[in-house]
Amino acid sequence: MFLENTTNPDEQFGWIEVICGSMFSGKTEELIRRLKRAQIAKQRVEIFKPSIDTRYDEHLVTSHDANQIRSTPVPAAANIPILATDCDVVGIDEAQFFDSEIISVCNDLANRGVRVIVAGLDMDFKGNPFGPMPGLMATAEYVTKVHAVCTRTGNLAQYSYRKIQDPDLVVLGEKEAYEPLSRKAFFQAMQSSSPQKPQDKTPEDQD
Repeated sequence: MFLENTTNPDEQFGWIEVICGSMFSGKTEELIRRLKRAQIAKQRVEIFKPSIDTRYDEHLVTSHDANQIRSTPVPAAANIPILATDCDVVGIDEAQFFDSEIISVCNDLANRGVRVIVAGLDMDFKGNPFGPMPGLMATAEYVTKVHAVCTRTGNLAQYSYRKIQDPDLVVLGEKEAYEPLSRKAFFQAMQSSSPQKPQDKTPEDQD
């Protein structure tokens, strides 16, 4: 739940909204929906995404359902306030790929009276908190957690399971590389993919 206008018209501060969840949960879809509503309301909107994310288009934020909105790719969080002058609303997609400075950038923008809408993965492929997302969620006024549907159980999914063998934290990919899983399915998948530890040799084996 979030408010589009503060109840006190004299309030000069903005706020932060975080949209988080697993892959294929509709995070970017919800981000685009909120930003387009702001554009319809004639608000000044700027959208940013990390330049590392080139899966669909270099200058478009694109959801898995092919909804799009024009954005500015930036290499680091520090570039955002330089480019976000005279904005009413700032949207940021794939926030987990930014450095930790994104937290102070978002708070500084909100303190200037800007509505900041951030979307990103809250957990990495190992099920651990992802990059700056915990800090953003902690300082945000509104946090929306969206869910995908587990491809193995049909239940709600909040984990992004990596199907390919790659130890790097950041691996761009879509359905060929990731699938959304529920807690049980993710736990079972991680257990089955973990290398088995060799058993300790018994004295008889060492003879």
